[in-house]
Amino acid sequence: MGIMGFLRERMGKILAIFIGVALFAFIVSEVVRSGGSFFRDDRNELAEVNGEKVQLDEFNKRLDQNTNQFRQQSGQSLSPQILNYVQETTWNQVISELLLNKEIEKLGLTVGDDEAAAMVTGNNPDQQITRVPQFADQQTGQFDKNKLNQYLSFISSSKADTASKRQWGEFLKQVFEAKQKTKYMAIVTNGLYVNSLEANDDYRAKNKLVSFKYATLDYASIPDAKVTLTDADYSAYYDAHKAEFKNQQETRSFDYVAFNGSPSKEDSAAIKTEVNKLVDSIKVSTNDSLFVQINSETKTPLVFQKKGSFEPKLDTLMFNAAKGFVYGPYVSNGSYKIAKLSDVKTTFDSVRTRHILINPQAEGGIEKARAKADSLKKLIEGGRPFTDFVATFSTDKGSAVKGGEIPSFDVNGLMAGGQGQITAEYANAAFKASKGSLIVVTSQFGVHLIQVEDQKGSVKVIKVAIVDKPIVASSKTQTVAYSKAQGFLAALTKDNFDAEAKKEGVKKLTADDVAGTASGLPGLDNAREVVRWAFKADKGDLADKVFTVGDQYIIPRLTQIKPKGILPLDVVKKQIEPAVRNEVKAKQLNEKFAAALNGSSSIDQVAQKAGTKAVPVQNIVFANPIIPGQQGAEYKVVGSIFGSKPGALSKPINGQQGVFVYIVDGFTNPAPLTNNLRQKQQIAQTLIQRADGQVLDALKDNANVKDNRAKLL
Repeated sequence: MGIMGFLRERMGKILAIFIGVALFAFIVSEVVRSGGSFFRDDRNELAEVNGEKVQLDEFNKRLDQNTNQFRQQSGQSLSPQILNYVQETTWNQVISELLLNKEIEKLGLTVGDDEAAAMVTGNNPDQQITRVPQFADQQTGQFDKNKLNQYLSFISSSKADTASKRQWGEFLKQVFEAKQKTKYMAIVTNGLYVNSLEANDDYRAKNKLVSFKYATLDYASIPDAKVTLTDADYSAYYDAHKAEFKNQQETRSFDYVAFNGSPSKEDSAAIKTEVNKLVDSIKVSTNDSLFVQINSETKTPLVFQKKGSFEPKLDTLMFNAAKGFVYGPYVSNGSYKIAKLSDVKTTFDSVRTRHILINPQAEGGIEKARAKADSLKKLIEGGRPFTDFVATFSTDKGSAVKGGEIPSFDVNGLMAGGQGQITAEYANAAFKASKGSLIVVTSQFGVHLIQVEDQKGSVKVIKVAIVDKPIVASSKTQTVAYSKAQGFLAALTKDNFDAEAKKEGVKKLTADDVAGTASGLPGLDNAREVVRWAFKADKGDLADKVFTVGDQYIIPRLTQIKPKGILPLDVVKKQIEPAVRNEVKAKQLNEKFAAALNGSSSIDQVAQKAGTKAVPVQNIVFANPIIPGQQGAEYKVVGSIFGSKPGALSKPINGQQGVFVYIVDGFTNPAPLTNNLRQKQQIAQTLIQRADGQVLDALKDNANVKDNRAKLL
């Protein structure tokens, strides 16, 4: 009873301690498994470069800037592949800057005050400044220093807002940092030197000619089935080429099956029927814009469009149809659509304007901003020049330095020269107004006081109401596919993946050498979740859930991990098998040629004995080692030829496609190089062009980089 009483009194504490220890052990195991720490928050640590940390949030800010810039320049939505490219480019920028900045700091390279002033206000400002569009003459497009001086006066005055000053300061910081990097690279490139021997060797490599005859026995002449590869064969090849197997970053390979949940024929037919029911309704609609908003998946506002704005077939139909014409249903971009010609008119081809942009937040709201715009409008209508108010009141500093001028634009708001697009509110108001008029318009950017300066040309424009319904899988189709995937996963063990795939009638697919930052797989976009799983799994692991990638349901199995650095033989064994097989074949072909060379005095005799032909070749240069009749460059063979004496039969030489025997007929030497200055300059220019990339590669190779992108991105 004493023991039972003791346990009853203390059972709560005992359980609490037991659970606490178990929970602690679980957390420790998870921390160790994920590489985390109790004592530091590394969830935001994207990388560490030579001890300097790269924070995830800072990287994402840079990534957002680059993504937005790329989107603006391309004028289109970005695919997962493009987004992955931008992400990789941003990563390289960040790492390169950290490494270069360390080197610059070591060398004490700076931009002094006088130098900085000269780069901005001197006789020859830095190129990054002279390339700013707002500092260019509107007529010639050339840099106008007066415009720069005007802007510098404005930005240093009390009229400039804090945001503009900060933006200009950040821009100058980038200019000065770029100058430091230019100085560093100048130190590197100034250390490059081309001597006379190198110049002469380069000249002879490009101009010395050789004529020869050769015989070859292709590796393909021996069937693969007649060649047995041993471990010693693999080891010998691996040891001789080990440097070629350096993996620049860790990669993972995995097999996977995909259960298709894409729309069935029944799904497509059901959606077509749904769209068909809308045809009669849109024909009699008196408010097409509202009809689109209610019935269409894509709520596109109805605006007038020029010819060429629609997909080709629809464009041709609508610009030749009468108002009220309805086309469809038709399939386009994965949707059933119907289109109605809502309106037709003739308008100006382009409109040129200038504006003053007023920030509602700075004025205390939209109404106060509009009131200020109305006041300025009255002053201008009373005779004051428009330009008197631009620098003082416009928050669009890009156009303010040009008197508020913006490039002409068409009815769709597209500016001349591909310089961007005006908001719909701005463009619509400018096209409705008369030449010379002043109008006040509100857009997403604020309140605009617009003056219409010119309206040119005449063009037919139309409004087309388009109703779309995406062809998507029904819940029934998705449920069937997902259930099959779940059933497949439930039946899996580590040993039956292939057998179960065959049993279910699904093809086993393979993703080889996937990088930790990959966003997609072949044929599958947005597969980032699968990639993240692969970089947390161990070799042989099966996924513990079904991954949804688009309309596919994925179950993967990790098959290989290739670590960063020199890959071991077992990892590259499959990769090198064709080359190892060719080396084994080369031994047999060498023996065949050796027998043919025995007692032969000409290449024709050797070829005849070996069962092949002697092929004459003329005027080959060392710098271009292409042998007519052969696929690809034969560096080893051509190198041997240029090191041979005329008239002597060679020993067998292992080439890329087969084994060669040759005899040199003779060399034609070029005229002596009397002045090697031009040759030196050409070689030096090539070295300089490579220097930037090679310096960064060298710095990266010697850097200690901890890369957490696979876990955090």
